[in-house]
Amino acid sequence: MQRRQVLALAVAGPLGARLAMAQDKPAQIVVNDSGGASQAANKKAFYSEFEKKYGVRVATTSPIDLGKLRAMVQSGNVEWTVTEMGSADAVIAERSGLLEPLDHSIIDMSRFPKNLQDRKYVFPKSAYSTVIGFRSDVFKNGGPKGWSDFFDAQKFPGPRTMQNSPIENLEFALLADGVPVDKLYPLDVDRAFRKLGQIKPHVASWWTTGAQSAQLLVDKEAVIGTAWNGRYYTAIKQGVPITMEWNQGALKESAYGIPKGAKDALWGQRLLAILADPRLQARYADEVGYPGLNLDATQYTNKDMVPFLPTSPENLSRQFWVNLAWWADNAPAIQERWARWLLEK
Repeated sequence: MQRRQVLALAVAGPLGARLAMAQDKPAQIVVNDSGGASQAANKKAFYSEFEKKYGVRVATTSPIDLGKLRAMVQSGNVEWTVTEMGSADAVIAERSGLLEPLDHSIIDMSRFPKNLQDRKYVFPKSAYSTVIGFRSDVFKNGGPKGWSDFFDAQKFPGPRTMQNSPIENLEFALLADGVPVDKLYPLDVDRAFRKLGQIKPHVASWWTTGAQSAQLLVDKEAVIGTAWNGRYYTAIKQGVPITMEWNQGALKESAYGIPKGAKDALWGQRLLAILADPRLQARYADEVGYPGLNLDATQYTNKDMVPFLPTSPENLSRQFWVNLAWWADNAPAIQERWARWLLEK
């Protein structure tokens, strides 16, 4: 009797766990992310490691889309195992019950900043910033040093490009209009739109994808613009004469989560555990300039990369954190106003 009990315990232990894993292992999981250079770096740093460790293929889709996430969850037809989300959208997704809870017994976040360690639904994969970029071959004596310069088309002439979104653009307009960083929120929406009206005639293109944001400067369709820091870094690495200005950059964390009702959600938890690995985060940062939030990751990051990271001490102190909760509360009405504003002559 005792022998059978010992054998039963052995099967229920590590062997049993391996058997259970083999039985429930899918052929693939589906990860929805923002695509482009970021997706390529994800594949190189994280997805390939997951495939090697578990023998499960990672299929990728893009772009990120809160509306599609909501529709999937509400219909019960969830195609994604893991999805990236816009920072403000992640707050909405959590509040709306669109995400599975994170399993902290699988995902080790003990070396993340303390304010992030207890996240219940949204995994903070990396930090990124929206910053000013300019063609250094056009502005040979230096470009804009902040948003007041960006909005000054006489001092810094030439076509601009900005994201087709009120999020961050309202903050940039208020900073250009003299509002101190620590007084930004709650945003004075009317004042921000008035200031945006001054730069609107000089915006040649309102970009909608990360790849487009940097490409507009690469092609010289614009000589000054905004983009996520990693998009500019990719172009700089390829030899394009673009300079990034970190002053008054808008700092955010990229957000990942497991859709509520996702099949193979356990494997989504295991992928998020891979995303938390500091060595892999460093590999990702070396590729695209987006640092992970595991505090040990910088030990493994290429030292030449540090000046291009939004979390380097020099850059971090010059930026501000976007108030995602404020945007989650106010975005729908402002998005409607933004759409109308774009159509106005």
